[in-house]
Amino acid sequence: MTPNVLTIAGIDPSGGAGILADVKAISALGGFGCAVVAALTAQNTKAVTHIHPVAVDFIGAQIDTLFDDVTIHACKIGMLGQASVIRVVSDKLSKYRPTHIVLDPVMVAKSGDMLLEPDAVGELREAVLPLATLITPNLPEAGVLLGQRGAENIKEMRRAAERLRRLLSDQGQRWVFLKGGHLPGNETTDLLHDGDVMIELPGQRIDTRNTHGTGCTLSAALATLLAKGLPAVEAAQAAKDYLVQAIAASGELAVGQGHGPVHHFHNLWKTTSTMR
Repeated sequence: MTPNVLTIAGIDPSGGAGILADVKAISALGGFGCAVVAALTAQNTKAVTHIHPVAVDFIGAQIDTLFDDVTIHACKIGMLGQASVIRVVSDKLSKYRPTHIVLDPVMVAKSGDMLLEPDAVGELREAVLPLATLITPNLPEAGVLLGQRGAENIKEMRRAAERLRRLLSDQGQRWVFLKGGHLPGNETTDLLHDGDVMIELPGQRIDTRNTHGTGCTLSAALATLLAKGLPAVEAAQAAKDYLVQAIAASGELAVGQGHGPVHHFHNLWKTTSTMR
């Protein structure tokens, strides 16, 4: 059976990040993508120029209407933007309880533009982290969630992963996927931690500017693979492998003049176009 995977996130009109990237990743990995729009942005590969909030009541209505009809096997949460949005998403997911909830705590765009209001960080920590079965912060996001500077080496990453795991629920198996892409040098080691085991997922930096939407893509891939029944460790490695290949193939696309998108369909498209 094809799993139904929901993304609750923002819209990036350029298609490299947010809901459009999520649905591409979900589709590429064999899931059926559903989406609830939680924020609107005007952005491209270079910058976010405007953010327009979606009415909280309407976000709740989208979630209620979807769950009333469609069985959701996993949910990925991305950009929520505001404390009021975080509260309604938390309330609704507490009610419907999808089996897997993957939280990508989106705070800053690749361009450096803020995507989460500063006063919403505490709400995200208190209301959504306890619901998540797996969270995927990068090092700066982990630092914000923990109220400290971001880790700068593997030893500090390990301590951060342990502290982050304590923010999650003790009910059932919960995982922290701490992304090491901000580490200095060419190593991009990620950590996977469930409170007991700490697994290193090594990697090498790829020389490309096309990294727009990598966090969205990874978390959507994880949600899809978990919904397909893969254990967390296998899902994490498979999701990372998928993302690495999507980054490596990103040069086959020609989208924008800034940080271009990854190639979500690198394994599926027989031919690609280089038209501008």
